[in-house]
Amino acid sequence: MSRLGLQIAIIGSGGAAMAAALKAAEQGAYVTLIERGTIGGTCVNIGCVPSKILIRAAHIAHLRRESPFDGGIKATVPTIDRSKLLAQQQARVDELRHGKYEGILDGNPAITVLHGKARFKDEQRLVVRLNDGGERVVAFDRCLVATGASSAVPPIPGLKESPYWTSTEALVSDTIPERLAVIGSSVVALELAQAFARLGSQVTVLARSTLFCREDPAIGEAVAAAFRAEGIKVLEHTQASQVAYVNGEGDGDGEFVLTTGHGEVRADQLLVATGRTPNTRSLALEAAGVATNAQGAIVIDKGMRTRSPHIYAAGDCTDQPQFVYVAAAAGTRAAINMTGGEAALDLAAMPIVVFTDPQVATVGDSEAQAHLKGIETDSRTLTLDNVPRALANFDTRGFIKLVIEKSSQRLIGVQAVAPDAGELIQTAVLAIRNRMTVQDLADQLFPYLTMVEGLKLAAQTFSKDVKQLSCCAG
Repeated sequence: MSRLGLQIAIIGSGGAAMAAALKAAEQGAYVTLIERGTIGGTCVNIGCVPSKILIRAAHIAHLRRESPFDGGIKATVPTIDRSKLLAQQQARVDELRHGKYEGILDGNPAITVLHGKARFKDEQRLVVRLNDGGERVVAFDRCLVATGASSAVPPIPGLKESPYWTSTEALVSDTIPERLAVIGSSVVALELAQAFARLGSQVTVLARSTLFCREDPAIGEAVAAAFRAEGIKVLEHTQASQVAYVNGEGDGDGEFVLTTGHGEVRADQLLVATGRTPNTRSLALEAAGVATNAQGAIVIDKGMRTRSPHIYAAGDCTDQPQFVYVAAAAGTRAAINMTGGEAALDLAAMPIVVFTDPQVATVGDSEAQAHLKGIETDSRTLTLDNVPRALANFDTRGFIKLVIEKSSQRLIGVQAVAPDAGELIQTAVLAIRNRMTVQDLADQLFPYLTMVEGLKLAAQTFSKDVKQLSCCAG
């Protein structure tokens, strides 16, 4: 089929949908993009962008309150006006949504936007219930489902009857609760727990297992130690068996009471961040022969194809990792495939960054993951008291760990807990992608007094004692 004049329907308007719409239009297709809510999806509106703004503001508040240089720079207790911070945050979100989403869609004549809720009528037609009334049938040659995901809510008795927060409510709250309980032990839970603690909340984290339990155990241990040092209460191997909300005398004056195996936890607000559920339930996927897994995620191949020949899917509604850069890459490749090309998404060297302080960054395999694949490994862990940048910062919390395949000496995984770990991990991505050995990495030139130099030093530890090297030893 000629790409010119191909009719492509896209459900959603987030990272995957936008990337696909622009690439499909560039390939000569006509695109109908259907969005039931706010243009832009999770990342710009209620995810990455507002959360990183909040985290940065909290970091500034923390530095004003305490730093390793308090002996020579007098610390002060900051006055926090959450409503003004929120206005600043929302203005930047609105600016980015307009600049990167709404404005681009408005300016592209090959893309038509429908505001409404879509469901499949059959394998080549959608029914769209328009937000301002009526229904429209949209016929398509190809369709991309890119509907994202929503906060999952665990089945804890009493939770649904309480005014708990998900990350969405937490990010738009104009107040900082005096006491905040957080249920969850991964990215969103821990990023927001620390941010609210730094903005003035007394925070208690309830982790069902350990922090970041799917990662190398040293990661969770390092983050837990950093949190406890800041006064955040971390309760590992702790679950809430019941949630009660007791109303107070004034409006919003109530109290959450969480029953756990280690006693009661009381808080003024409760944040639930235990993962996200794909937004697929209302799409009538069965009418189009699209299969989902037990969690409701759409099953796709490396080319983003579903089991229905004309229908593709990308982003958080699928069984792909839930990161916006994965979604956007998948959306672009889906559009290439929908218009007659052949593109696949390779996630073998996918970086992950968690914006706690210190940050967590990983790529490739941990030792445990490599062993599950039958790979014999060697590894070294470099603590940050061996990294000159960390010493100059008077902040040596964390480590950099390199995992190599023993037989080839190739780098296959990096795990880092460090300030700005997110900035060093892409160098590790490129090293893994280019199949570099640990000696190749050790032989590279790295600028002195950068955190990324820690990768070189960690690589050198496979053959040298870095404590015996001069400052910028080559």
